[in-house]
Amino acid sequence: MMKISGRVTWCCVALLLALTSVSAVQRELNSISDLKKINFGQSVPKHSLLLLHWFANTVNIDDNNAISLTFDPNDGDYGSHHYGNFEGLLDTLPRGNQYRYYTIGNLHQETSDPLPPYVAHPQSDYEGENRDRIIVRVREQNSGRQTFRRIDQVFITQHFPQRFLHLREYDPDHTYRITTNLLREIREFSVGPNQQPLSYLRNRFGSSADDVQIRNTWGHLACLGLLLYIVLGERHPFTPQSNYTPQVRQQSAYTPDNRQTNWCTAFEKCCMIVVVLLIVLYILAISAARR
Repeated sequence: MMKISGRVTWCCVALLLALTSVSAVQRELNSISDLKKINFGQSVPKHSLLLLHWFANTVNIDDNNAISLTFDPNDGDYGSHHYGNFEGLLDTLPRGNQYRYYTIGNLHQETSDPLPPYVAHPQSDYEGENRDRIIVRVREQNSGRQTFRRIDQVFITQHFPQRFLHLREYDPDHTYRITTNLLREIREFSVGPNQQPLSYLRNRFGSSADDVQIRNTWGHLACLGLLLYIVLGERHPFTPQSNYTPQVRQQSAYTPDNRQTNWCTAFEKCCMIVVVLLIVLYILAISAARR
């Protein structure tokens, strides 16, 4: 009887630890259709879409879906730096010195290679309070004088709002893993010299957007404007940087309702922990009574 009760107790303790441990990543985003399910503008800054669009069109993706960096994050390019994962947001790195996490997109970090204007200085409706980040897991391989940096995991995440006193640096409930397939879809909306026709992109992704109006509004950033229209479902989601005019800063997208949601989530987790503790105490009491 003692062996059985001991095993049950250890199972309960293991369950308790599982409930209190940090969940690495909540969801995986595999397509633009998945992006449309995210509550941008409320739970997640809309600026994340601008940062993700830039990233998808900056990295290299070969025919084998291998992703490689085109810059050195150790130099601080594009607001990048090493990320220690001390709060356990992501999985523990494999053993060895080849793997490292890097965070990208700090708008306030001084760098010789800044992010493009549409990411660094968007209109006020798209400002994300410098909270959104991209995190990559990189495997570094040295080949003579050259270092190859292969990315095997990509995440989009965000800092907690400053007015919320949380212990963790990043919000685990709004950290998403980005697949290579999603990056490839976003790359189709490139704003480079070889842009896809808007009519083709509109039909391919089932959009009802007026491509002529988007072209007139966005100019050379028309493909980006179409992407935002598809994801956000807004007629005029953003004014291109070339036509940018100063506007009054809008209040942060975070509202008391979102704060209440965070508290409700925390309350639910606390209730689960209390239930498990009560079960453990009940089992221990029965075990003691039978001795």
